[in-house]
Amino acid sequence: IHNMPVEPTEDTLSFYVVFQCSFLKPDSVDTYLSGICHQLEPYFPTIRQMRKSSIVHRTLQGCMRLHGSPTSRKRALTLDDLSIVIAQTDHNSYDDCLFLAMILTGFFALLRLGEMTFPDDKSLHNWRKITRRSTVSISDDRYQFLLPAHKADRFFEGNVVIVNKRQFAHNPLCHFDHYLRLRDTRFPLASPLWITSAGHVPTRSFFTRKLALFFDKGVAGQSMRAGGATSLAEHGVAPALIQ
Repeated sequence: IHNMPVEPTEDTLSFYVVFQCSFLKPDSVDTYLSGICHQLEPYFPTIRQMRKSSIVHRTLQGCMRLHGSPTSRKRALTLDDLSIVIAQTDHNSYDDCLFLAMILTGFFALLRLGEMTFPDDKSLHNWRKITRRSTVSISDDRYQFLLPAHKADRFFEGNVVIVNKRQFAHNPLCHFDHYLRLRDTRFPLASPLWITSAGHVPTRSFFTRKLALFFDKGVAGQSMRAGGATSLAEHGVAPALIQ
C-alpha cells in the first residue's frame, strides 16, 4: 500500500504501529506485532531486535496514550457509606457481623479484599495468606493482628495490622469485638480469623454479594482501600504516612 521495502526495519515497524493504531486498539497492535515477528523471524533473523528497539517501544507507548481506553475505576467508599452499612446491618446475623467487621477493618487498615478472602477459584487458595485467630490482640483502644502476606510481601514476612478504636466518626473496635465473640462461640477451635457461618474462609464473591445489598455496581472490593486512603487525606494525614 505504501510502497515500502519488503525487508522490515525499525522505521517500518514503527510506521506499522502508528498506521494500525488508527483502526485497532494499541493492545491488539502490540499482540499483532509479536505475531508478525514470530512469522518473519525465519526469513529476517534480526526482526526481534528491531521489535525491541527504542523507537518501536516509544511509538507503542505514545499510541497507548493517544488511543488507549480509559481506566474504569470503582468509587471510593466514604465514612457516610460506612454509616449506612452499620445502620442497616442485622447485628444478630453472624454473616452480617462478619461482613461489617471486614469492611470496617479493610477501610481503616487500607487492606485489599484479597488479603481477607479467598479467590472464588479453589485452585488459587493459599492458606499461607490467611490471617490466624491466634495472632489477634485486643486492648481498650485498638485491635491488631498479623497479616501473613500481601501483594508487596514477596518473602511472606508479614505485617502487623493495627486499627485504633476511634476512627473519625466510627468505632471499628466494638464491631470487630462483637464479631470475634460470635466467632469464638461458634468456632472456638478454628484457625482462620475471618470465617463464615458455614465454617469456611469467606470468598471474594461472598463479600461482593453482601456489598451489593448496600451499593450499586460503582462500588466494589477495591473501594475499601481507596476509600480509606481518601478519608485519611481529607483529614490532613501526610501522603507519606498514607503510603
